[in-house]
Amino acid sequence: MAAEAFFNLFGSGFRSVMGRDMAVDLGTANTLVYVRGEGIVLDEPSVVAINTHDGKPLAVGHEAKRMIGRTPANIQAIRPLKDGVIADFEICEKMLRYFIHKVHQRKWAKPRMVIAVPSGITGVEQRAVQEAAQFAGAQKPAYIIEEPMAAAIGAGLPVQEPTGNMIVDIGGGTTEVAVISLGGVVASQSARVGGDELDDAIVQFVKKEYSLALGERTAEEVKMQLGSAAPLERELRAEIRGRDLVTGLPRTIVIGTEDIRDAIEEPVAAICDAVKSTLDKTPPELAADIMERGITLAGGGALLQGIDQRLANETGMPIQLAPDPLYVVAIGSGQVLEEFEALRGVVFGSGDV
Repeated sequence: MAAEAFFNLFGSGFRSVMGRDMAVDLGTANTLVYVRGEGIVLDEPSVVAINTHDGKPLAVGHEAKRMIGRTPANIQAIRPLKDGVIADFEICEKMLRYFIHKVHQRKWAKPRMVIAVPSGITGVEQRAVQEAAQFAGAQKPAYIIEEPMAAAIGAGLPVQEPTGNMIVDIGGGTTEVAVISLGGVVASQSARVGGDELDDAIVQFVKKEYSLALGERTAEEVKMQLGSAAPLERELRAEIRGRDLVTGLPRTIVIGTEDIRDAIEEPVAAICDAVKSTLDKTPPELAADIMERGITLAGGGALLQGIDQRLANETGMPIQLAPDPLYVVAIGSGQVLEEFEALRGVVFGSGDV
């Protein structure tokens, strides 16, 4: 009885300390953390600044991103995820540990964790994500949810019903396309093309056409200001600065939205091909549902101007943007935590690899 009285008195507080379950959208560009009962509490770039002399992290997240392209020789700004998977296991673990402790602030707390990963991830890559989470302090097993499923749940699509729901999640490293029905993925494609490829295409285009070297952050800013996937009503022009490859001196050029559209045509076409390929694999009954309900766009790439119009032209399907496209994967993963028993079928534990 004494133990029961103790638990009644302190139980809820004890649970809130020990069991602050969290969902992590471990993205190539940004990592988001959703805490059960609280919503999204952390949204930071997936970047770690390391001192190369001793391997210790100097900064993580926003602070580390500000250092990209601006560090001395002994400091390296590293993005531990590439194309949606862990490229540097040790750095990824340090980053996850930092984010978990930033949210928990109690080193001995072991939260239950749901992590969103690309649908094309291999068994080895999946185990690497789970191990990184466990080494960083998560409870065993760390649960895995495929990004398109999380995005569909976060976008409010009726994933448990026997109707076709199509989601296109354009992230930093991958584009995830999936048709979901009855709580499962019926047809899907994971293309390793996303925001990073668009940035790289801009860097290569400016280098080739103007003999100008652009930094990673400048290319991202150009994409956000001038990037488009279809002709605009009013085409824009802007100045961009870089280093002249001939003289080695700083130089400014004026570039327009038409130029940037040409620059990113190849990765945009690859995204459209992934959508058409998935539609081609979709059973006719579900394709009819999608024709009626439309395709939902999510992820940072969904904010690219004209991408909805381009996909509508290429597929003949109605296209709509998910509410909060940048956050749908984290929100969907969080919904799984909030209704874990009802949605348990959409996640994988360590024994399911």
